Amino acid sequence: MYFEQFYLGCLAHASYLFGSEGEAVVVDPQRDIEIYLDAAQKQQLQIRHIFETHLHADFVSGHKELAARTGATIYIGKAAGATFPHIAVGDGFELRVGKLRIDVLETPGHTPESICLVLTDEEKSLAPWAALTGDTLFIGDVGRPDLSTTHTPQQLAGLLYDSLHNKLLTLPNDVQVYPAHGAGSLCGRNMRSERSSTIGTERLTNYALQIKSRDEFIRQLTTNLPSRPEYFFEDAAINRAGAACLADLPELTPIPATELKDMLEHDAIALDVRPAEQFAAAHVPGSINIALSGQFASWAGAVLGTAARLVLIGETPEQISEARTRLARVGIEDLPGYLEGGIEGWKRAGFPLAQLQQITVQELSTRLQGGGLQALDVRREAEWQAGHIGGADWYPLDRFKAALPHLEQNAPIAVHCKSGYRSMIACSLLQRAGYSVINVIGGFDAWEQAKLPTVALQMQ
Repeated sequence: MYFEQFYLGCLAHASYLFGSEGEAVVVDPQRDIEIYLDAAQKQQLQIRHIFETHLHADFVSGHKELAARTGATIYIGKAAGATFPHIAVGDGFELRVGKLRIDVLETPGHTPESICLVLTDEEKSLAPWAALTGDTLFIGDVGRPDLSTTHTPQQLAGLLYDSLHNKLLTLPNDVQVYPAHGAGSLCGRNMRSERSSTIGTERLTNYALQIKSRDEFIRQLTTNLPSRPEYFFEDAAINRAGAACLADLPELTPIPATELKDMLEHDAIALDVRPAEQFAAAHVPGSINIALSGQFASWAGAVLGTAARLVLIGETPEQISEARTRLARVGIEDLPGYLEGGIEGWKRAGFPLAQLQQITVQELSTRLQGGGLQALDVRREAEWQAGHIGGADWYPLDRFKAALPHLEQNAPIAVHCKSGYRSMIACSLLQRAGYSVINVIGGFDAWEQAKLPTVALQMQ
């Protein structure tokens, strides 16, 4: 049997290709599907089957295009309400691919239609080898239960408890666990960084599996949930129908600076994808910086939404092309084009550039002691509670789309996150709104490395 995991760091998303005797299966494909086609060709496999473990909310799947390109059949849980050609599956469904047996488990909880796949390589053993657990069971965590329009979080959390204890935890301890997401995904809140585990390891170490009472599980899973990005429901709806082929999207066109200036005065948003240092040194006034180096697509979806009309600003054609693909992965497709000539093109047109001040943590400490400076922490709640700068305000970046924080306008605001990536996004959004902002270089990591004082709160 051939088995491969494809991990997309930008979305903390894991997809899978496996096969036997010339026939292959893809599970939870990302939107740009060439990686599966290339890998299958190298392994001399034909992709005949595509499984979706659920209607993904944090990214747009490539299942429809992959099926069109290969003739493969798509399988998805009965409760999905999918409108593309598919086979609805549930408990008892079995598929044989060469010497490989795939058994479907209905595991509602993260979503009503969630399924898990149990793989048995009968060439080696009649015992199950692995479980592809989608967003039901993560490494160190379980799926969030608030992504349904038909069930309350409490109802889904109860279903999730039942799915875990009555289905997945009945598997042998040595069964490998391969989830659809890793650390950093908003589909959970406490994932570890490993890409796989075992049922036995999760049974002993996963906090959610230590909760023995169903009622207590429901309480803990529905308390202090991280903010749910607006685009999650939009992506789930796209996946229910199936997304358009990437090749069908219109090509991006170069937009002269004079034209961009006019567009920015109407409904367009300039999205600068360059590194934070370059953005801080010089950028188009009012533009938003989300650098390609981090979880670019997730944050673009979270703070801008899928309906945003974006004009890209980059330094190279490669940056523009990469940004286009990564935005499409979360369903952001309204891209009129990109700034012709980049920042240099804006300068040549005679238009002014904006800057954004940055300071070190040592400078921040000194200025906070002297007064006249506010500190704003934009990390998530668990990070804030584990340790933060005394006197700092807290407002997580994932809430900025709903409303910007209420801050005093009479003093500069020093913004920090863990390492500096999220804080620059927040700074650009606040600067766009008229605030005087300063980015803290290195964020809270640098603050701790400098052994500056911190405050911790008791987790509720």
